[in-house]
Amino acid sequence: MSDQAPRHHRPMLPGSGRFEALVGDTDPAVRSEAADRCATLLVRGGRDTADEDVVARVVRLAETEGLDTLAELWAGAPADSLAGCLWRLYVLRAWVYADPAAAAREFDAGRRLTPVHEVVAGVVDPPGPQEVRELADLVLRGVVQGDFADTLYRAAAFARVVAAGRAHLGSSHALSAYDSDLSASRLTTMAEQLDHAALLEREGHLA
Repeated sequence: MSDQAPRHHRPMLPGSGRFEALVGDTDPAVRSEAADRCATLLVRGGRDTADEDVVARVVRLAETEGLDTLAELWAGAPADSLAGCLWRLYVLRAWVYADPAAAAREFDAGRRLTPVHEVVAGVVDPPGPQEVRELADLVLRGVVQGDFADTLYRAAAFARVVAAGRAHLGSSHALSAYDSDLSASRLTTMAEQLDHAALLEREGHLA
């Protein structure tokens, strides 16, 4: 029996070549299966890593690989799957980064109208664009650090608060009241999906 201490390897993450190969695959079934494996590797492979380079790569994955690439991989995945959860988390962050002023405005309005879960209650008052960007990054860090169910609960809470704010602000910040209500409804649906996925994760059934 060897006396050598076990080696600790850096968590494996899908590289850009892997994503490009998946997107270019002509067999949807093969691509779906491989995309699921990538999602599993991303969430399960680097759990609780202290490697900040790995964490940064996960947080900025949509920037480095392109949101369209992630959409081709994961947008069609069921909401109660790892791939579907990752897609929703990256969509939330992409929206916050695309319009942080609107995200801050809607989040601020929403938290005055609906009970705010403790996982998003620590944002400064009033929240600014930088604060909501930091919150979005904090959510994505949870993919590889801490408890993944808590990450999903946190994302769900953020989406729910923003949805309340968006519905309240209404047509003053949208093309019409209908557009605002529809967008808020979609965010509420996303929040419900993330909450359900978090419950599955707690029960050990999210894959």
